Amino acid sequence: MISPGFVADALACMREQGIAAAPLLAEAGLAGVPTEPVTSAQYGQLWHAMARAAQDEFFGLGARPMRPGSFTLLCHAVLHAGTLERALRRALRFLRVVLDDPSGALELREGLAEIVLTDRGTPRSAFAYRTYWLILMGLACWLVGRRIPLRRIDFSCPAPEHRADYHQFFGAPVHFSQPQSRLAFDARYLALPTIRSEPALRQFLRGAPANILVRYRHDQGLSARLHAQLRALPPADWPGFDSLAVQMRLSPATLRRRLRAEGQSFAAIRDEIRSGLAQEMLRGTTRSVADIAGALGFSEPSAFHRAFRKWTGQSPGAFRDAAPA
Repeated sequence: MISPGFVADALACMREQGIAAAPLLAEAGLAGVPTEPVTSAQYGQLWHAMARAAQDEFFGLGARPMRPGSFTLLCHAVLHAGTLERALRRALRFLRVVLDDPSGALELREGLAEIVLTDRGTPRSAFAYRTYWLILMGLACWLVGRRIPLRRIDFSCPAPEHRADYHQFFGAPVHFSQPQSRLAFDARYLALPTIRSEPALRQFLRGAPANILVRYRHDQGLSARLHAQLRALPPADWPGFDSLAVQMRLSPATLRRRLRAEGQSFAAIRDEIRSGLAQEMLRGTTRSVADIAGALGFSEPSAFHRAFRKWTGQSPGAFRDAAPA
């Protein structure tokens, strides 16, 4: 679901260009400006309507319009890149050509891959940077067939008022009024293979942009089945890899090989679920860190502390203190 604040942000872009909101909302099947979250499909329809009305797939947020059709060309440009790193570098070059500003670059620093955005003028709105990262990372996650967990998001602009949805959307620590706008994730993901084909791209484009809003947490492959099986159980009750292979009527070697072909591994799926659950419990409950560690299947709170710092770059306590009220 997409928060009503992001709908309001999008409509504000249109108002600045003299484009009325009512017809756009009607195209998206919305009776008026929503006060409750909307579906990804509705927001995707609104995205299409705005792009057509403004003749700009970046909604007037860049130094130059991103003309309709640019996203499709971007997808074709990166489809056969081979690895996530090459795909991201190609995508960033493409976006620099069509937008001028913001301009993105991939930097490697202390085990992190950072997408750093710069502008020749004053910082843009948080919505502009969010839209850039949504386009880039939504496509990247689809290319490798899995969600890429984020470690940190920095915005060079001030924080929008009363907008906890920015923190919730990214699932990572978010900081405003920083020297640069940057998005960071573990550099090891850069080696993931791109696994998509031309037919898969045609199907992807039919569902875009609604499908990039969820950053492709999982597709419909074997990793999705494994993800669903683990999500259905408390982490403390998760079976081992060999037992899961038996349940899926595969040998452990076959399961491991097929997961690798999807750019996945059992350990990565397990860590992704644990990380998401840990962040939900730290933000949304008053349970102690030790209690959360036990619920996630860690034998010792110290092991949970080490894992959580690896996932987010913060301790559980610091993450909880930074969460919006």
